[in-house]
Amino acid sequence: MAWINLLIAGGLEVFWSTFLKLSEGFTRPLYSVIAVAGMTLSFFFLAQATKVLPLGTAYGIWTGIGAVGAVAVGIILFKEPVTALRLLFAALLLVGIIGLKITSTH
Repeated sequence: MAWINLLIAGGLEVFWSTFLKLSEGFTRPLYSVIAVAGMTLSFFFLAQATKVLPLGTAYGIWTGIGAVGAVAVGIILFKEPVTALRLLFAALLLVGIIGLKITSTH
């Protein structure tokens, strides 16, 4: 269940960071409320995961999911630049996430 909580937390991080962008610096109230609600839920699920998983593993995977997801959302929804170096470094983040999972004792 800890890994499921961590995946939910990571997905919610992508969710809230997207709405943070849409909130335009917390100047759009609806998007701002959605972003804060997503943050709260993401932290809740991360906290549940850290009851079982090592902090370094859980936090690293959570931030990695968020970073790779935010890059993907930026490219797809916000038409951010797609360059070979951006894709390379996003892939390296993904390798790090997989490596943390593989080397976890849980």
